[in-house]
Amino acid sequence: MKTQRNSRCWCGSGKKYKQCHEKWDDRYNILKLEGHTMPARSLIKSPEDLRLIRKAAAINNGVLDLVAERIHAGMTTEDINTLVHNYTVEHGGIPAPLNYEGFPKSVCTSLNDEVCHGIPSKDVVLRDGDIINVDVTTIYKGHYADASRMFLIGAVSEEARRLVDVTKECLQIGIDAIKPWGHVGDIGAAIMEHAHKNGYTVVRDFAGHGVGNGFHEDPIVPHVGMRGTGMVLAPGMVITVEPMINAGGWELFIDEDNGWTAYTCDGSLSAQWEHTIYIGEHGVEIIAY
Repeated sequence: MKTQRNSRCWCGSGKKYKQCHEKWDDRYNILKLEGHTMPARSLIKSPEDLRLIRKAAAINNGVLDLVAERIHAGMTTEDINTLVHNYTVEHGGIPAPLNYEGFPKSVCTSLNDEVCHGIPSKDVVLRDGDIINVDVTTIYKGHYADASRMFLIGAVSEEARRLVDVTKECLQIGIDAIKPWGHVGDIGAAIMEHAHKNGYTVVRDFAGHGVGNGFHEDPIVPHVGMRGTGMVLAPGMVITVEPMINAGGWELFIDEDNGWTAYTCDGSLSAQWEHTIYIGEHGVEIIAY
């Protein structure tokens, strides 16, 4: 049944429909009739959802700032896990990775040729020249924010530094490609072009995703793609962009012993940066970084 113009909007804003999502629905329905893949309305965040996602992001950003202050050669990845866990809990959050589908720690720490999902350990000591991705996801009152950063330990090779820098550029270029009512494929196309131009490959087995009311929501956000394809990015959605870029081939394998950690097949270095992005009516907002 069609929403009445003076009824409360379906989005939860408390505003009248004609003052809130009536024009949004008009645009949505036209694109749907044209055959585009459209997001479910459940993926559109309410003002209260956004308030709580931003609270989760504030904790998440604080965690990564703390890691940036403390990380150094000689500490273990278990030390990083302790920092992340304690800060998150002390600030009213819950570390989302802990016990997620059996993951045993509160953060992912992926070192050198580890692509993602590295498991912190007291036996893994950071050494001069390492590069490491620290991937943090925080739950606050049932809402999620997700981000990761790369850290350079001591005197890092020029090869490693360039990979980390170009991967961050890929992240920003992917974010710049997001336009309200654009497509998911726009993001992957931009990232892929920049990575390949610089002589790197893009991991295809993992992707970004919707986030906010759950850890992983629709849509899947591949970091390779074609412009104008995939789900429409409607205003009100929250997604992650998190390219994983390899110095060698894009192929990977999963550690058979722990069932989680992904490694490059050729032993080449891998880097990743991740932000949580809110798609608004007139542009995007980086919420978690």
